Amino acid sequence: MPQKPTVTKDEIIAGLRRVGLTAGAGMIVHSSLKAFGRGVRARSVMEALMEVVTPEGTILMPSFNHGQAFREGTPGYFDPLSTPTASGAVPELFWRQDGVLRSLNPTHSYAAWGRNARRYTERHHRTLTMGSDSPLGLLAAEGGYALMLGATYRANTFHHVVESIHNVGCLSTRREAMPMKLPDGRMVEGRTWRCREGQCPIFDVVRPLYTDEMSKVHVEDHIGPCRVMFFRLMPDCFDVVADAIKNGRGGFGPCSKCTMGPGRTKFTVESDWDEENNRLRPDSPALKY
Repeated sequence: MPQKPTVTKDEIIAGLRRVGLTAGAGMIVHSSLKAFGRGVRARSVMEALMEVVTPEGTILMPSFNHGQAFREGTPGYFDPLSTPTASGAVPELFWRQDGVLRSLNPTHSYAAWGRNARRYTERHHRTLTMGSDSPLGLLAAEGGYALMLGATYRANTFHHVVESIHNVGCLSTRREAMPMKLPDGRMVEGRTWRCREGQCPIFDVVRPLYTDEMSKVHVEDHIGPCRVMFFRLMPDCFDVVADAIKNGRGGFGPCSKCTMGPGRTKFTVESDWDEENNRLRPDSPALKY
C-alpha cells in the first residue's frame, strides 16, 4: 500500500506562495526530494513549481552530470536527450518533460522551462560555463531568484557565477574538450570549465559564515519537514559572495591571494576563449553548431 505523503502538492503550492514565489517569476531551483519526507513524489514538487510560476515565468534547474557521462561503462559523451543528471530526482524528471529545454554543456548543462527558457539556454555552448552570459548569469541579471527546497547553500551554484565574473584563478575557462552529441545526431566537441582541485577555504571550509550572512537576506520557511530558502540572486546573493571573494572570510584572505588552481584531466586542452576580448576565438569548434 502506497505511503501517505508527508505533504501534498496543494501544501507545496501554498508553501511556495508563502515564501514569495509568484506567477511570472524567474528562478533557479535546487532541491532535495528526501527533505519533503516520505511518500512525496518528484512530480508533485515539479508540478507545484510550474503551477505557481506559470509559463509566463521561467524555471531553471541544474541538469549537471559532473563528468559522470565520461566515466568507464558509460557512452563516453554528453547527449542532452538522454544523459541523466546527477542533480537529484526533481531535476531528473524536470529536464525530460515536453517543453523543457536543455543547454549544451558536456558537464554542467541547465534545464529551463517557461518564457525565457530558449533565450537562456540556446547559447550556453558558446560562452563560459558559469559566466555572466550562462543561463544562470542571464537569469540573475534579469532579477531572478534562487529557491532552495531542502538544499543547503553548498548547492548554491550561483556563487560560481560570481567567482567567474570576478575571474578567480581556481576556475578554468573552457579548457575541457569533451565529446557531445547534438539533438540532430552530430558528434561535436563541447567545451566546459574545470573547478578547483581542492576545497575552497571560504566557500567550503568556512561555509557556515556564508550561510549566516545569507540568512539576513533570504526568506525562510518550511513546507512540512522541508526547509525552504528564497532569495534574490542580484544584488543580495551576489554582494555576499563578491565581498567574500574580495575580502576573505574566517581568517582566510581574499581570492586574489589564493594559489589554488583548476584541476587537469585527460580532456584538458588550450582554451578557445579570447580572454582579452571576452569572446570565443574565431577558430572555436562551437561556432559551427
